[in-house]
Amino acid sequence: MEYMGNVYILGGAQTDFERNWQKEGKGVIALLKEVVTDALKVVGITFSDIERLNEENKVACYVGNFIAENYIDQGHLGALLTEVHPAFYGVPSARYEAACSSSSAALDAAYTKIKAEEYDLAIVIGWELMKTVDSKTCADILGRASYYETEGKDIDFPFPRLFGRLADETIKKYGIGEQRYMDSLAKIACINYGNAKRNPFAQTRKWFMNYEQASRRGTKTNSFVGKRLGVSDCSQVTDGAAAVLLASERMVKELGIDRNRVPVVKGYGHRTAPMLFEKKMENARGSRYLLPWTRQAVVDAYHRAGVGVKNIDVFETHDCFTSSEYAAISAFGITEPGMEYEAVEDGRIGFEGEYPVNPGGGLIGCGHPVGASGCRMFLDLYKQVSGTAGDYQVRRADGSIPRNGAMLNIGGTATTNYVFVIGR
Repeated sequence: MEYMGNVYILGGAQTDFERNWQKEGKGVIALLKEVVTDALKVVGITFSDIERLNEENKVACYVGNFIAENYIDQGHLGALLTEVHPAFYGVPSARYEAACSSSSAALDAAYTKIKAEEYDLAIVIGWELMKTVDSKTCADILGRASYYETEGKDIDFPFPRLFGRLADETIKKYGIGEQRYMDSLAKIACINYGNAKRNPFAQTRKWFMNYEQASRRGTKTNSFVGKRLGVSDCSQVTDGAAAVLLASERMVKELGIDRNRVPVVKGYGHRTAPMLFEKKMENARGSRYLLPWTRQAVVDAYHRAGVGVKNIDVFETHDCFTSSEYAAISAFGITEPGMEYEAVEDGRIGFEGEYPVNPGGGLIGCGHPVGASGCRMFLDLYKQVSGTAGDYQVRRADGSIPRNGAMLNIGGTATTNYVFVIGR
């Protein structure tokens, strides 16, 4: 039976998230050249092909970035691709911004244009250069993903504080013992650091973290940030980029690719919650879920994909803090809300668990160049479903590769929520 109209994922590339591009004497154009060239090489498309497809009005580019205006004094980011290679002269290209889910917004736009048969090939790039400023300035810049006037301005490290409040609200809403909850967060950190050691692109692949250190917050090696959270609970300040190529049915045929061997986008969800954290908590009072709009984005994606959590073999989630991954466990449906600690304690979300989460290390282990994270998660799901994840390849109980994967990428304090389901 013919299934026309699918959006196929041809592959992509990411930079090594351990790198500091400023220390290397390199900037944004070098970053973009590397990731675009690598992605095209992986897929088997040349710059000459891009020129030809542009003449035929079949290709467009979608760039996800949060706030390069503050980090590197640069805007008009879609047009920067013309500095990467002359092949991009004339190619439609624009920048998409939705805080830490910026490249998911770019993926959404690309997916929609191909689905609408406007283009046959989409090049999606997410990137951020964050190591251009000191840590306190970086935290202040990131504060603009919240409602800055009241939640970020003149506040040291606003997001650790906000996700510390998410931890407080989780304990309060579900009546979890504080020790049990905090121990679960420490175990989440250890899982992600451990998974990162398998990933050759992960920022922390050479770092040390064990449960003793993760659970002993307020020490020299794990100081407090954001009240009850420690350094071990936080994602990294990261330079990096990721790129993926999406294609229509026509393009897959034109390239001579066996479509049955290429993963597709099966479904998506996109919901926006109240921007202010206080309003989020007010909105959640009548819900079983602490983040009801995050849960609804998951439900929407599952519905569009025609799957349930039992059909998902691997997950990528937005662990900007361990408290956000904890909330994502029930949002995905892995447990009922309030019972997330069960999936942590019984190993369900571990690398070899029933529902492995962040097998490449997540934001905590792999790194979090904010504008790139959605695209990186999407790429990692592609790798899992296509069996190309290397040392961090997840296997099902029968030894086979995953059939379907789901990702959750959030912007702000789960204000913007994007979910994608990828499968074969």
